[in-house]
Amino acid sequence: MTRLHRTYTDFEGLRERAVALRREGLSRRQIRDRLHIQNNDILNRLLEGVPVPEWTKRPNAKDDLREKARELRLQGLTYDRIQLELGCSKSSISLWVRDLPKPDRREAKEQAKLAARMRWDHELAARDEKRQQTIMDAAAEVGAMTDRELLLVGAGLYWAEGAKAKPHNPQERVSFINSDPGMITTFVAWLDLLGVERDRLRLQVHIHETAHVSAAESFWADLVGVDAATLQKTVLKKHNPKTVRKNVGDGYRGCLSVRVLQSAELYRRIKGWWCGIVGAATSPGPRNRT
Repeated sequence: MTRLHRTYTDFEGLRERAVALRREGLSRRQIRDRLHIQNNDILNRLLEGVPVPEWTKRPNAKDDLREKARELRLQGLTYDRIQLELGCSKSSISLWVRDLPKPDRREAKEQAKLAARMRWDHELAARDEKRQQTIMDAAAEVGAMTDRELLLVGAGLYWAEGAKAKPHNPQERVSFINSDPGMITTFVAWLDLLGVERDRLRLQVHIHETAHVSAAESFWADLVGVDAATLQKTVLKKHNPKTVRKNVGDGYRGCLSVRVLQSAELYRRIKGWWCGIVGAATSPGPRNRT
């Protein structure tokens, strides 16, 4: 028997023993000690292709991260991208995915674009966080609102967005239409402050015919706190195929019109409040801060 053949036979015999021990459920350390193998590369070759016993797969808090890292690696992501996505160290990523094929190496130009995109995504996230914080801080500055403050806010809101008498149409009536739910709820709260009964309101949805009309009707009815069946017949806007509409999708709900019956006197009061606001704002004297 040649030395080469004897060496091969010895290795195969050792492998059979290692595989048998593995199938009995022994760990790598136990097999190494049992067979007196000090070289990990040899142990790896002996156990190549042999499933790991279930009991050695101890639960780990990073198991989910490991699986996600492997998924991203199989999608062709680099260590840098995986680290950005998962927030874990490159050393951990390398350990988790080292048995997977390496993604095709990108050209330098593409790598530069990817790096720039990663930096820009990070910058956008930071800007958005700062933007949201500014909004929340400003909202907190408002605090509770007095009846007088709501009276003035409502008057300004109506004079900016509500229907007004014109020389060619001198009709005095209170009619308000808007697509912003906050504007509608504030306007209705203002009418409640003024003592306008709900049965004097006529609510009507205005929306494009291609939108989800019934869903919009339900949304506005729920917002104002009325039964959708009490809404006036919805006004459907014809779609012009020559224009590209941007107000589409599930978030598009059209506008809600709020009209007050027998409101000529109320209209005149609103106009008077607005004139008072303008006069107070432009007066050279000290403003009333109470």
